Amino acid sequence: MQELKREVSRRLSDSIAADEDVIHKFIDAAGDLAVNLVVAVIILMVTFWAAGWASRLARRLLAKAHRHGPPDVTLQSFGGSLARYVVIVVGLIAVLQQIGVQTTSILAVVGAASLAVGLALQGTLSNVAAGVMLLLFRPYRVGDVVEIAGRTGTVQALDLFVTELATPDNIKVVMPNAKVFGDVIVNTSHHARRRVDAVVRVDTKRDVPALLMGLKIRAESNPLVLADPAPLAEVTGMSEVFVELAVRAWVEREDYAVVKADMILAARLLADGADTPLPPTPKARVKPVTPPRKPRKTLVRRLRG
Repeated sequence: MQELKREVSRRLSDSIAADEDVIHKFIDAAGDLAVNLVVAVIILMVTFWAAGWASRLARRLLAKAHRHGPPDVTLQSFGGSLARYVVIVVGLIAVLQQIGVQTTSILAVVGAASLAVGLALQGTLSNVAAGVMLLLFRPYRVGDVVEIAGRTGTVQALDLFVTELATPDNIKVVMPNAKVFGDVIVNTSHHARRRVDAVVRVDTKRDVPALLMGLKIRAESNPLVLADPAPLAEVTGMSEVFVELAVRAWVEREDYAVVKADMILAARLLADGADTPLPPTPKARVKPVTPPRKPRKTLVRRLRG
């Protein structure tokens, strides 16, 4: 009987000791996990801060690379975005390693399932590839006025994945780069000069030569119209009921909208034969004077003081 009691007490003490070991191991594991989670959160916060810092640094370095010419805002935007995403990816890998996830196993699984991942992310990857191609071929830059997929606006940013436009009525339009690169891009800001065409239809009984002369005189008297090439007024079409006239004039691209509005109004008033005098022509635009760039000091000049 005594031996049985000793055996039971021995087994109870062994069970209690084993339970205490499990509890201690659980407490140690929970403590390690809490520390790893805190460190992971810190790494994540530092990652996002470093991503912003890397983006700003890339923009500054690219700006310094073009200090002898106009700044390339498009390249700065793209380079800053690329640096930011690279830092975020590296930081997320570090966070996974800190919380105990074996990133090598994840990479092996991703490599084995590369076909499925490629099919799932083909839209995103195509946007990245299209963004790189847009950066290389430069069909537009930040600040250009473009027409893409029926949308007209000013380019605000070229990112890794999207292109952002601002329409004339100040609406934000975001387009995937793959759609932009695969569509027709009309850049109205590429050339310094543009031709304004004002078309008007008049009755066949009107004095067409006199009307053509009036349209040409109006275009020539506009100070925003360039003298070379000279303005041209011509007949572009004819039917049994109307004659189609057009006046064409070359202007600086900044004056396109103003000159076109003036020419359309003048053409309509002259075609109607109204007694109302024509409105005054737009005033000449004062071009800003760009100060001459100061020569950069060489190292010898800096040392001399």
